[in-house]
Amino acid sequence: MLEPVPLHSPSGEECLERLVTRRFDVPAELEARVRAILDRVRDEGDQAVLAYTHQFDAPGLRLEDLRVPDEEIRRARSELDPAFLRSLEKAAAHVRAFHRHQLPNSWFTTREDGAVLGQLVRPVDAAGLYVPGGQAGQTPLVSSVLMNALPAAIAGVPRIVLATPPNREGGVHPAILAAAAEAGVHEVYRMGSAWAVAAMAFGTETVAPVDVVVGPGNIYVTLAKRLVAGTVGIDMVAGPSEVLVIADEGAPAAYVAADLLSQAEHDPMATAVLVTPSETLARQAAAALEDQLARLPRAETARRSLADHGLVLVVRDLDEAVEVANRVAPEHLELLTADPWALLPRVRHAGAVFLGPYTPEPVGDYVAGPNHVLPTMGTARFSSALGVETFLKRSSVLAYSAGAFAADARDVVRLAALEGLDAHARSVEVRLEGLGRDAG
Repeated sequence: MLEPVPLHSPSGEECLERLVTRRFDVPAELEARVRAILDRVRDEGDQAVLAYTHQFDAPGLRLEDLRVPDEEIRRARSELDPAFLRSLEKAAAHVRAFHRHQLPNSWFTTREDGAVLGQLVRPVDAAGLYVPGGQAGQTPLVSSVLMNALPAAIAGVPRIVLATPPNREGGVHPAILAAAAEAGVHEVYRMGSAWAVAAMAFGTETVAPVDVVVGPGNIYVTLAKRLVAGTVGIDMVAGPSEVLVIADEGAPAAYVAADLLSQAEHDPMATAVLVTPSETLARQAAAALEDQLARLPRAETARRSLADHGLVLVVRDLDEAVEVANRVAPEHLELLTADPWALLPRVRHAGAVFLGPYTPEPVGDYVAGPNHVLPTMGTARFSSALGVETFLKRSSVLAYSAGAFAADARDVVRLAALEGLDAHARSVEVRLEGLGRDAG
């Protein structure tokens, strides 16, 4: 059982420091292995993708079957439960409605001297989405399809590509295909892991390259994204899932335990933390964790996560609890308190914030609308959730009139001269000379 730890004790401070300084360390040999995969796909194209797919996923997959036919995507809906399709459509509608608010506009402004300045907002030409198959294709991550594809569609990306690993027989779960159709994906490919990331980033004979690669995945996918960043844009380098729950004495211990386990069941590396001023709740929640673990199908994974990365931290008051959360900068922050809105203004660093007893983190994973691709490992201090802006570029626009140019020209020359950039200054001076001749 997780024993509650007082923050103001040697072990409490040590536990918090370990949590704040957590790192995503990668063995050098693993990075070298992923780099070799990327290099091989870049050099050999389709044949490398097919070789890795035969080795790890579908031994009989043919090259002509790498891309899922449009007809198979359309047919997928007929293979699914109508109730599931209604839930899928509801989730997509909520995600779509939320992300539409993120769409920025191009804008222009005119100065008094006649200069016109502005910003053009344009989508990338192509986006690549990685979606894990989940336990040999038996637990398809349809929510990841929606969360990655819908913001790209709202951004106006004209070509949206989805890669997902096939099952042993070379199939893709119809729920993935139905979600892809619902979200506006244009191309679906049966390929997974680092070779899928490489194919989308560098291109092959079958897969045209994209400009941005996003989506969750295992350590191979994460490393591949990190290594292709710069060749393409990426959403983020994400670590294991995290939740930090701030709860007071009125929070139901069963709710707290269930929410901690909702992240712990993801991965043995997942982090699940309770911060509370109530020692009574701390002990009740720890006991509830044991009770619920006994009935959890993924109990072994969750138990390892809690043993290695779980923490129940007892603090003086809720103010201190919020400061702990800000130091940790968790992916998911739950405020299970009597007045969560009173705490919200003091939250500075969190990927997403969930307020009150009826807003558990899983509603954000599936149907609420905000994106569930969130910064981890403390990076919420400086980064944000995946969104429409992930697929957009901003171009500055400048248009000077002769009068505006004359008003600024001498300032440009002085600044360029100070920096020793004579050609910059001359580019302006030659125009000043022309203006002088025209005036004469």
